Amino acid sequence: MNTIHIAVDIMGGDFAPAAIVEGVGEALDLFGDKYHLHLVGDPKPIETELRRIGKWGDKRLELVPASQVVDMGEHPVSAVRRKRDASINVAMNLVRQKKAAAVFSAGNTGAAVAAAYFKWSMIPGIERPGIATVFPTEKGHFLLLDAGATVDCTPLNLLHYAVMGSIYSQTILHHKNPRVGLLCNGTEEGKGNKLTQAAFQLLSEAKNLNFVGNVEGHDLFSGAVDVVICDGFVGNVVLKSCEQIAVALGHMVKQQIMQKLRWKIGALMAKGAFMELKKRTDYAEVGGAPLLGVAGVCIIGHGISNAKAVRNGIRSAGDFVRLRVNETIAERIKAMPNNS
Repeated sequence: MNTIHIAVDIMGGDFAPAAIVEGVGEALDLFGDKYHLHLVGDPKPIETELRRIGKWGDKRLELVPASQVVDMGEHPVSAVRRKRDASINVAMNLVRQKKAAAVFSAGNTGAAVAAAYFKWSMIPGIERPGIATVFPTEKGHFLLLDAGATVDCTPLNLLHYAVMGSIYSQTILHHKNPRVGLLCNGTEEGKGNKLTQAAFQLLSEAKNLNFVGNVEGHDLFSGAVDVVICDGFVGNVVLKSCEQIAVALGHMVKQQIMQKLRWKIGALMAKGAFMELKKRTDYAEVGGAPLLGVAGVCIIGHGISNAKAVRNGIRSAGDFVRLRVNETIAERIKAMPNNS
């Protein structure tokens, strides 16, 4: 396949530009000539970081100047509109101009969503974008959609999330026939609010969708479903809660182990198991969350992304392009009765 061009927002993230450039360097080392990377941001610090890691002058890299940055604490929509030369806007423009096929950014999530929505069109038939986040389970992984792009959803939005999430789960996460569940406060039909009740009806009637019904919070990590659908308000609460629970549990386990010598010895003996668990739950292994529904490829990394996360985020963007996920979504949406 031809080299895939990916725009990287070098200025986005808590540890930008150093960690982002380091991730770019790792991507070059691991993926060879698969990618041509457009590094978007202030050229001077980018050059400094590239020289530090020994990648200055690499022909697989191209610097694209951007004089502004959307900070993590800024209001995303107003910042994207006001800062026309912000790195995230310039990166999105590269895709609109067909100079790149995808964008990776670990910056302000809302800004990435807003910039993609404003700069690109939506896939025909889809009204609102959704962020798809991968979570570990006892048996593998599940996909949560939407994790924060669209707070107020319609039942049709949730149906489209189910279709897009199912396609992504099958194509990228290799689930043969992804089981789709609707996040609710009860498993019985008729449970939930007006949104989930109406969405349940649409999902039940949808063809070529393995909808298994409502799922509750305690079902998420059991491996009972592969794709979980909810509005962006609920999804973002789930995401942030799970992140903090993981951190808190790690601290509590460490504090408990340190209280007795035999527990310390036991922990040393179980070090391999702890390392494997850490790998399974490490956000950096996935690299980022795709923004589904937009007519372009955007992978949104965690704000604390390190070099490993950036490298894997670039790989995820390349896989999304190579496996033609958006094209499959467009075909499926076009074939749906309510979009004909």
